Amino acid sequence: MKNDWIREKFNIFETKTYINSCSYGALSTEVKQAYNEYLTDRDQEGALWLHWCDLLEDLREEVAGLLNASPDEIAITGSASNGVNSVVSALNFTGARNKVVTTDYEFPSVAQIWHAQNNRGAAIHTVKEQGVTVPLAHFEQALDDKTQLVSLSQVCYRNGSAMDIRKVRDMARERGAMVMLDSFQMIGTQSVDVKELDVDFLVGGFLKYLLGTAGIAFLYVKKDLLPSLNPTATGWFAQKDIHAMDIGGNKPSDTARKFETGTPPVANIYAALAGIKLIRTIGLDKIGTHVGELTTFLKEEAKKRGWTLATPEDAKFHGPMIALKSSKDHELVANLAQKGIVVSCRDNNLRVSPHIYNNLDDMEKLVAALDKNGSLLL
Repeated sequence: MKNDWIREKFNIFETKTYINSCSYGALSTEVKQAYNEYLTDRDQEGALWLHWCDLLEDLREEVAGLLNASPDEIAITGSASNGVNSVVSALNFTGARNKVVTTDYEFPSVAQIWHAQNNRGAAIHTVKEQGVTVPLAHFEQALDDKTQLVSLSQVCYRNGSAMDIRKVRDMARERGAMVMLDSFQMIGTQSVDVKELDVDFLVGGFLKYLLGTAGIAFLYVKKDLLPSLNPTATGWFAQKDIHAMDIGGNKPSDTARKFETGTPPVANIYAALAGIKLIRTIGLDKIGTHVGELTTFLKEEAKKRGWTLATPEDAKFHGPMIALKSSKDHELVANLAQKGIVVSCRDNNLRVSPHIYNNLDDMEKLVAALDKNGSLLL
C-alpha cells in the first residue's frame, strides 16, 4: 500500500531507517502535539483533574473498542507489569490449585512476577521451547488439576514466534485453569479480540505498535471474574468513588478499575490517546497486510542467502517481528546503526520489526547492509 502520508508523520525517517517497533514505536507528530497539549494545559490551567479523569475514561473506551471488550473490563495501568501484579495480588496459592504454568517465551518481568509468588505458595512450571516454537505436547504434559492459571505471550519478544493461543486455552479450560495473555508484541498490528480468544486476562501497552509512549498500559479482566477477584494491590483510582478521599476503608470499584492503583500517568494518557487514534484511523487490516508484505520479503531474502531464521517461516506462527540468528548480535546492531539503520537484538537474534510507516525501500536497505555483514549472521 502507499503509505507516504503516514510515513511523513514520523520525523525519524528524515535521518534514520527505523525498523525497531518491537522495542519502541516511532514518534509521530500526533503524539508530539499531544504532549504539547498537555504542557499547554499545565501552563494555562495548572491542575485539571476532572478533565484528566475524562481523558482516562476516553482511553479506557478506546482500548475496549480495540479489544472488543466492555470499558468496565479495562484497567489503565502504568505498565503491563503493574497489571499482572494487580491480578496476582487477587489470587490465592494456598489451596490445591497452586500451580502457574508459563513458558520460555514469557517477557522477563512477567516471569519474574510469577516466580516472586513462590513465597506465597505458588508452584511455577515453565514449559520449554523446542527449536523456534513451544510444542503443544509440552503443555499437555505440564497442565493438570493443580493448575490455577496459564500465562502466555502471544508473540515472543526474543524471536517473534507466535503461540497457538486457542489450542492452549482449550487445554487449560479442560483442566479448569484460567488464562492470562501478554499481547504487547502483537497489539497494534492485528486484531486482538478478547471475546474470540476467550482469555481471562490480557495485558498490553502503548509504547510499541500502538505508537504511544512508555509508562502507560492496560489490563483486560473478563467481566465474569470481577465479582470474585479482589486485588490487594490498590490505590485511590481503584476505588468505587475516586473523589471520596475515604481513608476509613477500601471500597473498590465493581469494574476492572479495581485493578488500578494510584495517580495515573497523566501526560502519557494524552500520548496514548493520540497513538491509538492514529492506529484506528489507518485501520488494523491495512496495517496487518502491509506488515505481512514486509516480513515476507525479509524471510524470502534471508532464505535466498542462507541466513538462519530464528522465527517460524509460516506467517501463521509469527508476529510482526522477524529474527535472524547472529554470531555477534550486538556488533551487528552497532554496524547497522552506523549505516543509519535502527534495529535491535535479543538472545543472539537480530530483531527486525516493521510497522505501517516502513516501506520496501527500508527492507532493501537493511538486506543490502546485512549482505556486507554476512559474517555476523548464521
